[in-house]
Amino acid sequence: MEQTAIVLLAVPRPCACVDRQAGTRWRRRLPPGDCRLKQAENAVIPLPFRLLALAAAAALCACASQAPRGPQRSPAAAKADIARRLPATLQDRSGWAEAVYVALTSQGLETSAVHICAVLAVTEQESSYQANPVVPNLGRIARAEIDRRAGAHHVPAFMVDAALRIASPDGRSYATRIAAARTEQDLSRLFEDFTGSVPLGARLFDGFNPVHTAGPMQVSIAFAQQHAERYPYPIDGAIRQEVFSRRGGLWFGTLHLLGYPTSDGALLYRFADFNAGWYASRNAAFQAALSKASGIALALDGDLLVPGAGLEAPGATERAVRALGSQLALSDRQIRRALEAGTTLEFEQTALYRQVFALAQRDAGQALPRAVLPGITLDSPKITRRLTTAWFAQRVDARWKRCMSR
Repeated sequence: MEQTAIVLLAVPRPCACVDRQAGTRWRRRLPPGDCRLKQAENAVIPLPFRLLALAAAAALCACASQAPRGPQRSPAAAKADIARRLPATLQDRSGWAEAVYVALTSQGLETSAVHICAVLAVTEQESSYQANPVVPNLGRIARAEIDRRAGAHHVPAFMVDAALRIASPDGRSYATRIAAARTEQDLSRLFEDFTGSVPLGARLFDGFNPVHTAGPMQVSIAFAQQHAERYPYPIDGAIRQEVFSRRGGLWFGTLHLLGYPTSDGALLYRFADFNAGWYASRNAAFQAALSKASGIALALDGDLLVPGAGLEAPGATERAVRALGSQLALSDRQIRRALEAGTTLEFEQTALYRQVFALAQRDAGQALPRAVLPGITLDSPKITRRLTTAWFAQRVDARWKRCMSR
């Protein structure tokens, strides 16, 4: 399609086309334009060629709303394929297959081997197919995290101890329930009870719930709460509890993994983004190019802005952009506006993105990658050894390849 647009120079190009590559969703942005021929162009182009051009333009515009799709399998065939790729020893394989099938189809994603194996690879890495996985030493980890957070908020230790000695709705003290907690759902429910029923509980511990990810894909609970409007299942209670379920954890995990367009079809970077956040790999590549163009060393973490920072308090990436000064011909406000697009595909269409890569590639004498694995060390009370986003992405990618070979 893109080649047709280049040949028919008189045809204004559509703003965007949605295509599929290697079974993943992505969007290729074409130069901005309008799907109507200009009057001046109509005046000089013979009628037969105008009609041909209009037909081609209509075909190009159609691709913006409908992506090419491969042959669709029956639901039974798709579910059987999912079940076949699950571990042979997994209990209720049909139930898992049904949940994965709904997660893909209700989000408009193809039930291709590529998509199926992507979801299964992350699930296997994160939980070994446990909807509510047991966390070793969870009670001890949780109590240490409570004490750490209380100290950070200047809550005296004696107040924490006194609050945790109070009896909970099931008759046990909160301290006893924390010590006995085996799963993150146990801990999450405990904190909901605590903040809802203990005097001063909400004031002292609201937001202290140490459980931020849940379910078989360990998806962010905050992410699920932000995207709950499309959830296809009836909700019994809060979205937080849905994420702990097999169906909810798989649905929101699939959305987080495959539910956004990228211009790079490599699944390795989607796996990294699943861990580090949407577009983290793309943004890390931008930071690498910016570092080369500016001569300023930057952490390749994919975070382009400091959350909540004003124009007078830019972060490291923003300061490096400003250091390029007249080479970019962009004001501080224009730079900030462009970096704010860093959570979307549209960032790649900004003058800032294009100019930084042009400068860096001129200095390097070669094309630079548009996605790299972010250099992030994973930080969680549950992690007891040094792990990185790159380690996570590569482990998931290896699992994906094994799944594809089945």
